[in-house]
Amino acid sequence: MVPRFPETTIVNLDKLTYAGNLQSLRTIESAPNYTFVHGDICDLDLIQRLFAQYNFTTVVHFAAESHVDRSIHAPIDFVKSNVEGTVSLLQAARAAWSNSDQRQCRFLHVSTDEVFGALGASGKFTIDTHYAPRSPYAASKAAADHFVRAYATTYDLPVVISNCSNNYGPYQFPEKLIPLAIVRALEMAPIPVYSRGENVRDWLHVEDHCEALALMLRQGLNGETYLVGGSGECSNLGLLRLLLTIVDEELDRPAGTSLSLITFVKDRPGHDFRYAIDASKLITELGWEPNHTLAAGLRTTVKWYLANRPWLKAVMDETYRTYLQTQYSV
Repeated sequence: MVPRFPETTIVNLDKLTYAGNLQSLRTIESAPNYTFVHGDICDLDLIQRLFAQYNFTTVVHFAAESHVDRSIHAPIDFVKSNVEGTVSLLQAARAAWSNSDQRQCRFLHVSTDEVFGALGASGKFTIDTHYAPRSPYAASKAAADHFVRAYATTYDLPVVISNCSNNYGPYQFPEKLIPLAIVRALEMAPIPVYSRGENVRDWLHVEDHCEALALMLRQGLNGETYLVGGSGECSNLGLLRLLLTIVDEELDRPAGTSLSLITFVKDRPGHDFRYAIDASKLITELGWEPNHTLAAGLRTTVKWYLANRPWLKAVMDETYRTYLQTQYSV
């Protein structure tokens, strides 16, 4: 399989922390225009060497610690990856592009709607919403966003920022709600839900998110921010009811079997009540629209996990790390 943009050399830099899995890249690892580099975005010397070696004109900055629960227990890790790592990439890009035609360059920073804080029962986040992060994760991403804008203003770095809603789809590490629920349902194990499951999120299929990012790379304007949402607003409990109904159907189980596994647990500190995205700028200016409804996207996601149980098992029992260690020390 050859990655999109076959005329482009793609270099994938990843530290391969607990969620990094080279098995997820097997379909593209031998593509002639693709290279994997094991490294840390906080390592400025490494980043500068890669810029010199490959003469990058584009950076798509996905790298982040992204799980709120982990940020509550280890906030400094999030500062290092999300803030220091972002500044390292910005600094390397600034140095490499200082004498270039920056009209040919782009730094796309992928962020989150959590930087905006929490919504009440109505309204949506817009590009004019003030920042109000409420978790260490959100605060680290907000700081990264501010650094990206600062480099654009101070150094004229050609940047675009994307703030997206909750992603789901294939290959997602099963600490996140949807793959975790699928795993627990397969094991007939309790599925934990914070409080009463009333917190609301806007769910975005990962393929729709990637299509939006591709449009931003090709057509987005430097210095602009685009919000990406899936028009899939749903409470956590409502989401699980829909998801687990699909799981039972796909496994040919009696209706309600997996729903009986839902277990309410103590709410986490500072749990934001609701997120919702106004993606109208992306839709009207760049012509993007999501291709997956929530119901259809969840069904394809369930089918993928059920069809890829060896991948899922390797992630759950961590034998995938043995595969990593055959090539890298992780």
